[in-house]
Amino acid sequence: MMRSLYSGVAGLKTHQTRMDVIGNNIANVNTTAYKSQSMTFSDLMYQTTQAASGANPTTGVGGVNARQIGLGSKTSAIKTAITGQGASQTTNDPFDIMITGSNFFVVNNGQENFFTRDGSFYVDGAGNLCMTSTGYNVMGWLADEDPNSQTYGTIKQDIVQRLQIMSPKYMTYPPEYTSKATLSGIVDSYDTNIANPNGKLVTLDFYDNLGFKYTAMFSFHDDTTDTLADGKFRLRLDKIKDPNGETLYGNANSSDDTLQFANNEVAFKFSTKDGTLEQVGDTAGNMVFALNLSTVAAAAQPPSTTTPPDTAGTDKTSSQGLPNFDGPIYIDCSTLTNLNNNGASTATCVRGDASNGAGAGRKLGEMSGVSIQKDGKIYATYDNGQSRLLGQIATASFANASGLEKAGDNLYSSTQNSGDFDGIGVDITAGGGYMNTGVLEMSNVDLSAEFTEMITTQRGFQANSRIITVSDTLLEELTNLKR
Repeated sequence: MMRSLYSGVAGLKTHQTRMDVIGNNIANVNTTAYKSQSMTFSDLMYQTTQAASGANPTTGVGGVNARQIGLGSKTSAIKTAITGQGASQTTNDPFDIMITGSNFFVVNNGQENFFTRDGSFYVDGAGNLCMTSTGYNVMGWLADEDPNSQTYGTIKQDIVQRLQIMSPKYMTYPPEYTSKATLSGIVDSYDTNIANPNGKLVTLDFYDNLGFKYTAMFSFHDDTTDTLADGKFRLRLDKIKDPNGETLYGNANSSDDTLQFANNEVAFKFSTKDGTLEQVGDTAGNMVFALNLSTVAAAAQPPSTTTPPDTAGTDKTSSQGLPNFDGPIYIDCSTLTNLNNNGASTATCVRGDASNGAGAGRKLGEMSGVSIQKDGKIYATYDNGQSRLLGQIATASFANASGLEKAGDNLYSSTQNSGDFDGIGVDITAGGGYMNTGVLEMSNVDLSAEFTEMITTQRGFQANSRIITVSDTLLEELTNLKR
């Protein structure tokens, strides 16, 4: 009877533990990325009142099984459904990330690494990507800088480090001077603008090394030594204006700047008087001319909104040229044609190579947004149209993820049975997983299963309490024998 009492107590304790597990699961039904737990029982130990005996071939008596009395139950294991994928919850926050797959985010509290499936992140005041709940740094790899181009285009997947994605060096994208332009369209011989003294106006906006934007103003004129129908024209550089609209350069005499069309072959004649236009032929035979800014006069300092340039319209010819330029602007005219277009010329000049836009130049770019790709790579976009790779979120994978130890706050720690994390992160795509932004992983708790388990646990607890009640009744009867 005493044994049955203690068996009942052991059963009560075990079922209470199971109820604790169920209660914790239900309490975390809405916890981000929570992984449900389950408990299994095992019998406790046995009192052997008679050992087993073997058969006796001499006497012909058979063997006897052992007589053992059990002493209750115990907790066998508490397992975590750590590989069970939770459903997705849409948040539309670009820094909320859900992992699909078996990997974990790596976070660090400044002393040690933890692992989590909770992808609710934000950028703190120092520009670090952090967990919203704990402030722990999200770990990954920063992009390696190319010292020649000052761009960040490669990722070396080595030891993980905190992702400071909004450091001062990432907040802007460097400017670039314009090195290429394309002059295209139709020049019609009978365009009345060409016969006008002011000519057919064509403008080109371009940038210097500091990101200041200038405007070059060209004009097409007919060659007065021939008839309009002979296809010969002059292309003249008239003015260059600074970002404030003030004239930095006004061409005094460009009568020798001549552009010719003869037998569908383009030929250029440029002035040798001021050296502002040069004849350049590339290896493909295309017609290219260079706006040689080193010989175009300008103020010695870059333009300023507080100190305007000299008076507009004056000829500032000097040997200094425009400052902050690394070279000439090569203007490709290979697609410029001389055709009948009902007296309307459509010639335009735009920055960049016609095929890929290379060499267009740009202003200084301010960061306008950050996006995270499926492979965890983080890109910044800038208001000058550029984008840059900032880094990549690293993940961790374990041979036995169920061996991770819960550390609270949706965090796990590695153990001897999970396998250790050596500080080298894993690209999530290596295991076939991926990340989604704007969503979070929900708890994988199944409420219907939990309530079913609750019912069976309640009945088990009730039955074990009856063991104690009946055993107590038997003891009461035994004590009443003295009456």
